[in-house]
Amino acid sequence: MSGGRGPEGLRRTVVRPMGARALLAEVGTDEQVAALLGDLMQRQHDGLLTDGAELVPAARTVLIDGLADARERAGLATWLGAWTPHAAEAGTGPLVEIPTVYDGEDLAEVARLWGVPPDEAARRHADCLFRVAFCGFAPGFAYLTGLPDELAVPRRATPRTRVPAGSVALAGPYTGVYPSPSPGGWQLIGRTTLRLWDADRTPAALLSPGTRVRFVPATGARNGEGS
Repeated sequence: MSGGRGPEGLRRTVVRPMGARALLAEVGTDEQVAALLGDLMQRQHDGLLTDGAELVPAARTVLIDGLADARERAGLATWLGAWTPHAAEAGTGPLVEIPTVYDGEDLAEVARLWGVPPDEAARRHADCLFRVAFCGFAPGFAYLTGLPDELAVPRRATPRTRVPAGSVALAGPYTGVYPSPSPGGWQLIGRTTLRLWDADRTPAALLSPGTRVRFVPATGARNGEGS
């Protein structure tokens, strides 16, 4: 419905209808996703967007579902089409601290890629302030941004058939914590005992889009499940 490039070569929003009550807005970067999500949340707070509408961010898109009617959808599509990508404001979401033992099986390899000793790699990671960009892959799995571009690392050439719950891992520009045992190809740098997903908790997911995250170095004996 709309698209192109805005000022300074930044890509403008592409808007696509998704059924009768939803729109999908596509932008150029996860930083722009964060900015758009923040602006949509503000519109919702100001009463300019249906209070019950669900905002679902992903790596390059935001889905707005549950719009009241065709008139609201058309109005929002116009607003999205005119939305100019910009930098996200400093995170103001709740802060979650994750105690982390930096003894992952791939920490030495990550340190080699960064050109530093393993303890320095752990320090650099812990010094970052992360933000939940979006969730997916598995219930409770959050994709965290905040790692400097130069510290992005590739996925493992051969994925593991089982990654323990609580594993702290890196892939590309993202940090993540495996909420449950599963296959995975991310680089494991540490582990935490914090439960990222608990079906008996409300909400079940500890991390949600917009949440700020810090990894706090901890010490502890290794256990078989990393949880």
